[in-house]
Parts: sequence; C-alpha cells; structure tokens
Amino acid sequence: MARSKTWVDFPSKPKWTPPPGAVDAHVHVFGPEAEFPFSPLAKYHPEDATPEMLFALRDHLGFSRNVIVQASCHGTDNAATLNAIAKSTGRARGVAVVDPDIGLDALKRLHAGGIRGIRFNFLKRLVDNAPKDKFIEVAKRIAPLGWHVVVYFEADILEELIPFLEAIPTTIVVDHLGRPDIAQGPNGADIAAFKALLDSHPNIWTKVSGPERLSPMGPPFDDFVEVVRPIVERYPDRVLWGTDWPHPNMEHRIPDDGTLVDVLLRIAVTEDLQHKLLVANPERLYWAD
Repeated sequence: MARSKTWVDFPSKPKWTPPPGAVDAHVHVFGPEAEFPFSPLAKYHPEDATPEMLFALRDHLGFSRNVIVQASCHGTDNAATLNAIAKSTGRARGVAVVDPDIGLDALKRLHAGGIRGIRFNFLKRLVDNAPKDKFIEVAKRIAPLGWHVVVYFEADILEELIPFLEAIPTTIVVDHLGRPDIAQGPNGADIAAFKALLDSHPNIWTKVSGPERLSPMGPPFDDFVEVVRPIVERYPDRVLWGTDWPHPNMEHRIPDDGTLVDVLLRIAVTEDLQHKLLVANPERLYWAD
C-alpha cells in the first residue's frame, strides 16, 4: 500500500488569534511507523505525522492544547496516541479506540495516560465491523470513569442509529456534525434531522469541524458557514472544534490549516461563543480532573 501525505508543510498563519487556553479538539498522530506500526487491517497507510509536528502546528496556529483522537490506521493499539499525550507536558488529552472486550484495569491505564473518551466508527470505508451491542457494553464500562463516547457516522444512517445512541449512558460527541449534505443548505433534511436529534437528546454534543470534507464549494467555505453558524448559536454549550490535522484520506483536497482556523470567526461570531467553543466546552470534557 502506497504511503499518503495529507497535510501542507507550511500552513498559512491565521488572521485571527484564538483565545488563551484554546483547544484544537480533533487531531491525530500517525506513527512514527518504525516505533508504532499501523494495524494490518488499516484502510490507509499514511506518512508519519509525529507529536513534534502536531505541537509545532498547535503553536503556529495559536492554540494552547490538543485532543488527540486515535486514528483508524492504528486500530485498537493506542500506543501512538498515548505517546503523543505523554510528550505534550499536560497540553493534550485523548480519545481511544478499544477492543469492545477491554477490561476495567486496561481502561484505568488509559485514563492514567490521558484518555477521556472512546470512539465508535461507523464509516464502512474505514472499519470492517461496528458491533453496536458490544459498543453499548463498553460504553457502560467507561461511564464510571467520567468518559464520553465519540461517534463517527454519515447522515444516511442517523435514523437507524438513534436506538443505539439512546442506549449509551454517557455524554456523546458526534464527529463532524454527522456528515450532513451541506449542499442542502441550513434548512436541508440532513441538518434538520441532526438538529432534531440534538434538541431531543441533551447529552449529545457535536464537533462543528470539517469544512474541507463537507463543503462542496471549498474555501472560503461559505456554504459550510451558512449551515454551521446556526448550530453554534443554538447549542453553544455542546459544541467542539478541531482542525482534523493531518486530515486522513484527504490526498486530493488537502486543506490549509490556517484557512480552517479563520473559519472559526464566521461560525462563532462573538467572544463568548468563541470561548465556549474553544476553551470552556473542551475543558469540561477533557480537563475536569
């Protein structure tokens, strides 16, 4: 499998400085492969994207902290993510991907390493198996640790996932707004269904990230802004944001991370909304202890 590179080496400097304590709450690390091999089941094989590269980007963009989400190419071996957290000097926390049969002792070790959530991926192009019953069992085991569940899915399966989501006893964070069809606009069927989910389930949060993935128009992502700004304003205490660096599987549409940061000013238009999105909300989930 050919190795892929999905980031720019010299991203632009954002035109705007995030508030002190700001968290880029959705990033990944890849390898380094020589030390942390990729899963034999990986659907993609990226070039190394190391902790040092991540932290340099964090500083360049003006952020203070990161939440490192276990990349699917590493499977359920969270060693690369834990290594990055350990190197962050307290400035990173993480979300793991675990075997559904994982025991409490192993979960406690992950907690000690800075993990505060687990991720369930329902994108068939990235994972072969997503056993809902086993996912619910492990969600019940993490609840006493104060962790949350991150769920990644696309809009076409939202309705069928609702009973599964309702069985999870923790806070839930939906990645990238459940990947709605942005071309439908702010009143489209996909985003209307997602808002109905948030309205009826106060334990469900979302990441208002991913314009480079969701916008058919591309930079400066006007279509994304039109759909997402109302979400930030309607659910200000239940939103997170992240660059998604190093942008897995985006070989043919690699974004400029500085441009992504500048979108923030257009979806969170007041200092209060910016502080909630980038500081207060991620602190509640990842730095409460």
